[in-house]
Amino acid sequence: DNVKKIVKLLLATIAGLYLLACLTLYFLQSNIIFLPEKLPANFTYNFEADFEELNFKTPDGPVLNGLLFKADSTQGLVFYLHGNAGSLRTWGKSATDFTSKNYDVFMLDYRGFGKSEGEPQNETQMFADNQLAFDALKKRYPQNKIIIMGYSIGTGMAAQLAAKNEAQQLILLAPYYSLTAVMENSYPLVPTFLLKFPFKTHQYLEQISIPVIIFHGLNDGVLPFENSLRLKKEMPEKIDLIPLENQGHGGLMAHPLFSKKLGQLLNT
Repeated sequence: DNVKKIVKLLLATIAGLYLLACLTLYFLQSNIIFLPEKLPANFTYNFEADFEELNFKTPDGPVLNGLLFKADSTQGLVFYLHGNAGSLRTWGKSATDFTSKNYDVFMLDYRGFGKSEGEPQNETQMFADNQLAFDALKKRYPQNKIIIMGYSIGTGMAAQLAAKNEAQQLILLAPYYSLTAVMENSYPLVPTFLLKFPFKTHQYLEQISIPVIIFHGLNDGVLPFENSLRLKKEMPEKIDLIPLENQGHGGLMAHPLFSKKLGQLLNT
């Protein structure tokens, strides 16, 4: 009897700890997924490229902050959704990769990033925020002159945005098959329905008819190359996959092959 009681108590403790772990992951997942740098509202950006600061009032209140970098002679716009950390203070430094190739580039800070107010709550909210900014930018640029681009966490959101709008092409840098698949690998014992940000990239890509180009480092230890390979295998005719040798997850835009291919893509 004592052994049975001990076993029952042990099982109840394990079940309780498991439930506690699941609840913790559920309520704190925004803090796990997103690592923003917050900036004061009066922060002054300083970049080489000419830029315009844009603010967007969301229907539920928070104001989002974005930057539109301008080329001397523009051929169109790159609508860029950045990674899960930092802010436009650092992401904006890569704007010259586009402006030097005669493309304007718009970058949005997600809720809680940089000068953007609020906190990321779920994917529906983030999709709506991206759409709000896109609607404002497509008043300035014809959609067939807009390239949607996403990096890392931004790839799922970029794919969703491309699926819901018209654009010239979609470029993904170091994407994931879905954030659900990433969670299954990282937290195999946690039910995937707890994820507030499934970001099912593969489902959105199926709905897209425009060209899809993927760049992915072969040495990516954060989001392994296999993610892009899986997408390519499922949609071989739709996706142009460009592997980058000796390239990890960060600094992808500095890779010489990326720079060369990007120049070609922007001038097609």
